[in-house]
Amino acid sequence: MSLDDKYLYMTETPVRRLVLRLAVPTIVSMMVTALYNVVDAAFVGHLSTEATAGIGISFAYMTFIQAMGFFFGHGSGNFISRALGAKQYDTAGQMAAVGFGTSFLIGLVAAIPCLIFLEPIAVLLGSPDAVVGETCNYLRFIVIATPFMMSALTLNNQLRLQGNARFAMIGIASGAVLNMLLDPLFIFGFRWGVSGASAATAVSQFVSWCILLWGTTRADSVHILPRNFRPTLRCYNEILHGGLPSLGRQFFNFIAALSLNYAAAIYADPGCEASSVGAFAIVTRTMMFAFSIVLGFDQGFQPVAGFNYGAGLYTRVRDAYIFAIQVTTVLLCVVSAIGLLFAPDIIRLFRDEDPVLVEIGARALRWQCVAFPLMALATATNMLFQNIRMTFKSTLLSIGRQGIFFLPAIFILPRFWGIHGVEMAQAVADICTFLLSLPYAIWIYRKLSVSSHVQAHTGQ
Repeated sequence: MSLDDKYLYMTETPVRRLVLRLAVPTIVSMMVTALYNVVDAAFVGHLSTEATAGIGISFAYMTFIQAMGFFFGHGSGNFISRALGAKQYDTAGQMAAVGFGTSFLIGLVAAIPCLIFLEPIAVLLGSPDAVVGETCNYLRFIVIATPFMMSALTLNNQLRLQGNARFAMIGIASGAVLNMLLDPLFIFGFRWGVSGASAATAVSQFVSWCILLWGTTRADSVHILPRNFRPTLRCYNEILHGGLPSLGRQFFNFIAALSLNYAAAIYADPGCEASSVGAFAIVTRTMMFAFSIVLGFDQGFQPVAGFNYGAGLYTRVRDAYIFAIQVTTVLLCVVSAIGLLFAPDIIRLFRDEDPVLVEIGARALRWQCVAFPLMALATATNMLFQNIRMTFKSTLLSIGRQGIFFLPAIFILPRFWGIHGVEMAQAVADICTFLLSLPYAIWIYRKLSVSSHVQAHTGQ
């Protein structure tokens, strides 16, 4: 399929069918990405509570990698999507090279000092004294692989936003399958413990990076060529506009993860700090895996919105947006029902030898499931704004959940209800995020409807 053929495919295929075709592989890609952390937690849970807490602490560093990878991936990818919709193929090629190359270089620069100061980094991330050793063991190989992990996320998003979601899925899924095979081998076979889980993730992510980079050489992809790496202020300005919402969201995810680590340890009963941190680590990974379904579906709808917005087909953009909200709301209702009913059993899948960990984790999981379906509207609205270059609105919504609302909740609620306040903080933040998103959702729906009406009457 040539780029011209892809233009016709993205602008003429019935909207619901097109969104579903692109959403299925992106859902798989997002679930697989989240599966890295879930699989590591599942295997490491058989080692000790301290090991489980160690990978939970390390999650904050992973959010930094994701922040930069998604920033350059969404920033360059959203521009590429609109450029392809406008048939500006040379400009799209330059942006692909600049986005990928810059994310790799930043990952390389970040990895060196982090590797040198690994133990202070672990303490800074909120690791209790008893968990510092295991945190360092898990972080070591993750830090080494930072440039590949960061730029792999950029490649994945670039391919997805071009409409090549299926190949992006193949690249990510290949690494995840390899990770599931290497985890037991490295952790138990080689007796590397937590370091084995880290090494398995690093090797698997490198394999994904190689596959995704090869995917850019396909005929239906924008090629990443060294001669196209021509950074300009205009390129970075476009990346900033398209990627700032993702950067804001992931930055506050990082701050939220740090705050949760500290709160889980501070408000735990004496002697139960590792159990508390481990419980929230499991809940965080479980909810990330569940939320990846929504992120995957909405990221499948994004290239549809980008292509058609760039082509001036506003009715298709509006229809894709409403369809995304409808489907993801139903999906989250199903997921939340499962979480509410089987919360203790889900936590025991990771660590059943620690009753305190199971008790805290089950309560926190149920609290999050109560408000989880509300995130369908908030996420779709946020991603639409990001895709059509409404930077301020998208950034505001993207930082709302973990920044504007979660951080005050995690600091205020535990002062009144202790560890129970920590458990309910995310649910409170999700409710507030929905209330912030609702008027914006109504506004953009009306705006797209008016543009569609004007277009229908002018014939443009």
